[in-house]
Amino acid sequence: MKYDGNKQIRLSKHALEQCVERGTNESEVKTAIINSPWYLARSNKLECKYAFQHNAVWSDRHYAIKEVRPIFVDEQTEIVVVTVYTYYS
Repeated sequence: MKYDGNKQIRLSKHALEQCVERGTNESEVKTAIINSPWYLARSNKLECKYAFQHNAVWSDRHYAIKEVRPIFVDEQTEIVVVTVYTYYS
């Protein structure tokens, strides 16, 4: 399953807060959803993963890669992101 370009992507308040806490942003979350295959997640939600070149410091350590993993619901009229995970390597 993949993004078909027909729906707006909206981040919930919680997802926006998680972006700040986990070092990502709305643009990267949308890029992940648009460009990555989707997989089933818990509780009838969907998820995807997208690796960005990071080459920067996060939490006092340098990382080359940042992987953004949004958890979202594909509703009839929009895609709603409910939370976001970020991994650094």
